[in-house]
Amino acid sequence: MTFLIQQTLIYTIPLMIVALAGVFAERSGIINIALDGMMIFGSFMGAVAVKIMQEGDMFGNTQVIYIIAMLVAALSGAAFSLLLSFSAINLKADQTIGGTALNLLAPAVTLLIVKIVSMQDRLNMPKSLGFIIFNEDIPTVFKPFFDKMFISTYIVIGLFVVLSILLYKTKYGLRLRACGEHPQAADSVGINVKGMRYLGTTVSGALAGMGGYIYIATTASGTAEGTVAGMGFLALAIMIFGNWKPIGIAVGSLLFGLLKCIGATYSQLDLNGDGVKLLAELGLPSYFYYMIPYVVVLIVLAFTSKKSRAPKAEGIPYDKGQR
Repeated sequence: MTFLIQQTLIYTIPLMIVALAGVFAERSGIINIALDGMMIFGSFMGAVAVKIMQEGDMFGNTQVIYIIAMLVAALSGAAFSLLLSFSAINLKADQTIGGTALNLLAPAVTLLIVKIVSMQDRLNMPKSLGFIIFNEDIPTVFKPFFDKMFISTYIVIGLFVVLSILLYKTKYGLRLRACGEHPQAADSVGINVKGMRYLGTTVSGALAGMGGYIYIATTASGTAEGTVAGMGFLALAIMIFGNWKPIGIAVGSLLFGLLKCIGATYSQLDLNGDGVKLLAELGLPSYFYYMIPYVVVLIVLAFTSKKSRAPKAEGIPYDKGQR
């Protein structure tokens, strides 16, 4: 059970922060289909930062390297998101098409750079990077949450709480959400709609980039190879499932994190504690377990989409003269 909880948290954390990234963009009125591309670009730049720091022997502490790489990934994701902001806000282009283009651009750019720099198709990092092992005796009830965990788990949970409060309990959050619900009304009281949409999309890109790096560092064996296995699209589905609200997103992330965990570790799971690996004994092909999260996404969205309430002005280019 400890193993299952720990592995579920590892898959949950990137989903949770990337789904929140989508909320910041869409609450401001910008559809962010490009979450997957931002994750890919951020993860790649984080891996490059790790490679540079290790080759230059700049820091001896792997946790410091891990945190710096997270920051680099966040800044890279924010910079990459400016392409979406510019096309959606300044050019008033179709946001879905723009996001799709960025999803295609990100893996192409990252793989090209990797090929030029290292003549390989991937960048590899140490698997133990950012790993925390507590030496003290930990009570059994707390072991799943404090024994052998990544430092990013605690950082993301804290960041998720702070940003959720910022979005729903502060003046900044109210202004941002107003730009996604009724930008003309927001403009009439002096709110810079374009500026808030730029800010919301930039925050979205930063969180997605960070989530992409956390994904490859924790669940993808430290390998950056121009893909995040569709985690960006899964996070987008979780955002819709959670009705663009933090609590719903947290619940959805745990659910789909558990399903992703089962798909990746089904052959190791001893559910009854009797040494019998029940799922492995069923003899089903591994692809069956891998596809479960995505099948569940389709089923959940089919039954919950009618109750979902997206921001009213989402995806609509802002026209100051329109009323």
